Amino acid sequence: MPHKNLKILKDENIGQVMQGYAKGLGVMCNECHIQGNFASDENPKKDIARRMITMTADINKSFPDAKEHVTCYTCHRGAVAPLTAAPAPAQ
Repeated sequence: MPHKNLKILKDENIGQVMQGYAKGLGVMCNECHIQGNFASDENPKKDIARRMITMTADINKSFPDAKEHVTCYTCHRGAVAPLTAAPAPAQ
């Protein structure tokens, strides 16, 4: 049975793709989805996720080798909010 309300992603390998997003951000599915209704757009974070998916796809398309250079993990490093500064040096 195909998934509903897919606006950017394809139905193929959706589970594997979603697991990658969850690991990259260190979250569970309900961070962006409504529990029991994954097709719902009620959670505004789902729209943010779609914009981020589009952004990373656009960045990756800009490389001539067609490889994936940028993922959620590139900026998020397993945190909900992207990390914008390097960690303090260890003392």
